[in-house]
Amino acid sequence: MLNIKINETKVNNKHIVVVGSTNTDMVVRSSHLPKAGETVLGGEFMMLPGGKGANQAVTIARLGGNVHFITKLGNDIFGAQSKLNLEKEGVLVDYVFCDDVHPSGVALISVDDNGENSIVVAPGANAQLGIDEVNKAKSCILAAEIILMQLEIPITTVESVKQMALNMNKKVILNPAPACHLPDAVLNGLYLITPNHNEVEILTGLTISDEHSCEKASQYLKNKGVQNVIITLGSKGAYLSSEAFSGMINTIEFNVVDTTGAGDAFNGSIAFALSQDMNLESAVRYANLVAGLSVTKLGAQASVPYPSELEMELKNAKSF
Repeated sequence: MLNIKINETKVNNKHIVVVGSTNTDMVVRSSHLPKAGETVLGGEFMMLPGGKGANQAVTIARLGGNVHFITKLGNDIFGAQSKLNLEKEGVLVDYVFCDDVHPSGVALISVDDNGENSIVVAPGANAQLGIDEVNKAKSCILAAEIILMQLEIPITTVESVKQMALNMNKKVILNPAPACHLPDAVLNGLYLITPNHNEVEILTGLTISDEHSCEKASQYLKNKGVQNVIITLGSKGAYLSSEAFSGMINTIEFNVVDTTGAGDAFNGSIAFALSQDMNLESAVRYANLVAGLSVTKLGAQASVPYPSELEMELKNAKSF
């Protein structure tokens, strides 16, 4: 069971820093996702704030966390609107940088009738978030308890932030998305890595089919210097491998409308839960709930539940 009063905001003011991407999501709903060379007549179109980093930062803020976001935007209308949205959500934007040359990141998203999605990202200014910006934000990074990153920014930036944080014994969480092969130097020393089914197969070269294969993949990553591993498995829940617990943690079944941003809701929730002194098992149960509720609504940031919604779901759930 959870050991946090989720209807209380800022229960613990531990500082979290998210380093990552900001995009504007352009979403089209259609009956099915187009195949190569196929044109599909879509339905509803929406333009929404997104980007893995921004989604995770907004999740933390909406749940009541104290979060700084380090990102890079273009000097354009998308960048200006993104920054305003972050401020509105309560994300601290002291280290949101502006690029006068490159445009803000954009994601083109198709969502089918089953809630599944297909995404193409043009990173723009996200790809320019580099060592200079990291150094300018050094005081913010060193003041944090928890650092959360993803892979929509340069790998060199991820490695630089990780090393800076580890030198001061900070907890570094890496959400290895989009999936790619990672050098051992990036993996070594991570407090937590959170790949999904596809990502962990790419990271390890192993096929994931059951709990045994999840544990085998987790041990592979631990042998690379990662302390804890969470493999997210969609509606099946998540597999946690830590010193205190190894096994599947199931989730509640939800009516799926749109899975866009569910992984980001999960990762932001993990960081928030750890900032509230939850152990990893409880943090995963909490994150499963947040991510599960997020798929019942359209959009990434728009679908992140508020604490009052979580409280209501817990009251209605027979077991959690």
